[in-house]
Amino acid sequence: MLNGIIYPPIEEKPGPMQQRSCSLMPGEMAEGERRPDVSIIIPTYNAEAWLDECLKSVVEQDFDGTLELSIYNDASKDSSAEIIEAWRTRLDERGICVVVGGHHSAQPRGVGFAKNRAILQSTGRYLCFLDSDDVMMSPRVRMQYTAAVQQPQSIIGCQVRREPAGSTERYTRWVNGLKPEQLLTQVFTSHGPTAIMPTWFCSREWFCHVGQFVEDGKGAPEDLLFFYEHLRKGGKVHRVDECLLQYRYHEQAATHAVSEDTIWTHRVRFLEERVLLHWPSFTIWNAGKQGRKLYRSLSPASRQKVVAFCDVDENKISKGYYTYQESEEKPKPQIPVHHFKDAKPPFVVCVKLDLTGGGFEDNLNSLKLQEGADYYHFN
Repeated sequence: MLNGIIYPPIEEKPGPMQQRSCSLMPGEMAEGERRPDVSIIIPTYNAEAWLDECLKSVVEQDFDGTLELSIYNDASKDSSAEIIEAWRTRLDERGICVVVGGHHSAQPRGVGFAKNRAILQSTGRYLCFLDSDDVMMSPRVRMQYTAAVQQPQSIIGCQVRREPAGSTERYTRWVNGLKPEQLLTQVFTSHGPTAIMPTWFCSREWFCHVGQFVEDGKGAPEDLLFFYEHLRKGGKVHRVDECLLQYRYHEQAATHAVSEDTIWTHRVRFLEERVLLHWPSFTIWNAGKQGRKLYRSLSPASRQKVVAFCDVDENKISKGYYTYQESEEKPKPQIPVHHFKDAKPPFVVCVKLDLTGGGFEDNLNSLKLQEGADYYHFN
């Protein structure tokens, strides 16, 4: 028990891969021993190409508190285990306690499972998440720890640098450019959590209050679902406005295994729960493909609240309305299509940002509306 929280038991007994350089069983502390200030949580699977650089960045942290490194090896078939062991002495010399767990199953159990096990075997008061293919800048733990102490119910993120340079430029601009208030208003977009998972830092107490990551295996958006639950329980989001992480883009990344349809479904339901439930009516901004898809994806109760679509495309506006046949038994509703200047808020905006040379943004700003009250982005 820590701070009144009872930690859930580890479902499996520690296997032969699970070792702790401090000669303690995972999750245990010797009598009178002080818990580490921060546990760095690394799930890993076939990460031999990146682990050296990742672990080097752990050693180079300039944090003057106590650090623990907790790695869970999710059935890697490459040399990841050997690389981790090769770094153990250097980490120990730096004063970083090392906990290594894992399993030898034929198949990996998934990122959510590996993260949960890395947390369960760790003991730090704060959790710093790090993917095995990413690299931390030396001030990361120090700066995010300071912010987390001041904001105990927040997920703390940071700005990132994409590797290779130039990949996912629009996404990177979004991650780094969100205003503080947009960290809570733009949580419905296709980009995912407004503080991206590899930058997360939070207290163990708050993590346990929210709950564990889902363990549905490959294709599960465990970070998005945890983020939504964090918000449901009153959690906040804060970003340290310094570039503290090199965030690698490559085709083997676990995020590519999550289908767009899965993400879309979770986003729609969260939008309905958090926003549409409380609006008596609303307009969908975009009479094109994305706007119509959102309309069809809504529950019947939410669809009944849609009073119009709006757009700038005269071809769409000239048609007058959008018709959707829900079933043969029900009549076709005819939803008017207006020019955006003639439409009434609140809006659910289904136009992607940063794609029109500022044209859409200028149109939206011309209405002098308040994000989070008069409109939300769903793009």
